[in-house]
Amino acid sequence: MMNNAGPANSALNRRMLLGTASAAAAGALLGGCSRSALAAPSQIPPATMLRPALDSIGAERNINFGSAFAWARPGVDAGSFVNSAYAALLRGECGMLTAENEMKWQALRPSPTQFDFARFDAMVDWAETQGMKLRGHTLLWHYDRWFPDWLNAYDYGVRPAAEADRLVVEHVRTVTARYGTRIVSYDVVNEAVDPETGTLRETSLSRALGSAEAVLDLAFNTARAHAPHAELVYNDYMSWEPGNERHQEGVLRLLQGFRARGTPVDALGVQSHLAIFESGVPIPELVARQSPAWRGFLDAVVAMGYRLVITELDTRDRGLPADIAIRDAGVAAYTRGYLDLMLSYPQLTDVIAWGLSDRYGWLRTFDPRPDGVPTRGLPYDTDLRPKPMRTAIAEAFRAAPSRPAQ
Repeated sequence: MMNNAGPANSALNRRMLLGTASAAAAGALLGGCSRSALAAPSQIPPATMLRPALDSIGAERNINFGSAFAWARPGVDAGSFVNSAYAALLRGECGMLTAENEMKWQALRPSPTQFDFARFDAMVDWAETQGMKLRGHTLLWHYDRWFPDWLNAYDYGVRPAAEADRLVVEHVRTVTARYGTRIVSYDVVNEAVDPETGTLRETSLSRALGSAEAVLDLAFNTARAHAPHAELVYNDYMSWEPGNERHQEGVLRLLQGFRARGTPVDALGVQSHLAIFESGVPIPELVARQSPAWRGFLDAVVAMGYRLVITELDTRDRGLPADIAIRDAGVAAYTRGYLDLMLSYPQLTDVIAWGLSDRYGWLRTFDPRPDGVPTRGLPYDTDLRPKPMRTAIAEAFRAAPSRPAQ
């Protein structure tokens, strides 16, 4: 484990030992929820000693638990999964892994004629030696902002539709053939719906091929042809917080279109980047307020015959106070409320956190808190110590109804 000594950690330890005032504030925020999971760091066993593992707890209900992992995170360690302590944490908690960035076009395809599999190969090899399943993220992020530069500027020539078809088929076929049955589930298409309008995004590929629907259908049909064993997922971040209704409606239209056209899509990937934006509102009130509309959305998805996958779970804490114990309790309660709802659907069998430790979490740079305090949206802190969110996930698994084995 990592060394916890030093002034910064001493200050953190003091803050974790709540005084009367902090305890009262936490109780108000949580609406009377128990704080029994809040222990001082010195009372928490090292991460690798926590048993049973989250994946083992989930397995009792036929639920898989896993995490994203990355080759490197700028500004922290040379490589997150290479770090021995973090690698031990991934081994200890997970039964499934997803590469955070290393399988995306920007990483795998530096030019129209080149593929670079070096990093992702190493990650696949490591996961396999640990006995963990792999999800593939993503075969096509249909968003020109995240296309490689060469694809945004690509000259499709005199037969643009044929050339766009060739590019998509070549990419999907090359990746799926290389990894075969080592990857059990693919986010075939990622974030094709514009959240502001609910319509499908246009890209250089869709303009060349004739429509966004044609590109997405081609990606899924090619994936089914070359990875017939794999679960094929449409992945997006339509969220349960208010203000995402247009995005949700657009995703439902897309899923309806897939069914009408016979496109082979097995599941909806629900990214689950949760967000607590409001301050001073008890967490149970937020959960109760958001649940009915979200359940209506999920009911519509499963009614079409789709399974559900939580693909990128974390919780933004910017609406919570800076006090670590209050914040951690709020994140845990919010995550628990969300998971209880999601896990009530037997169609959901996989829960993937978008990283296990705040040390490697993308929220630190993507959505920093206005007060400058580091975010705490993952199950383990920067020193790889378990937080109440970890307990919340375990308790949600234990409370979930069992589902058929996959």
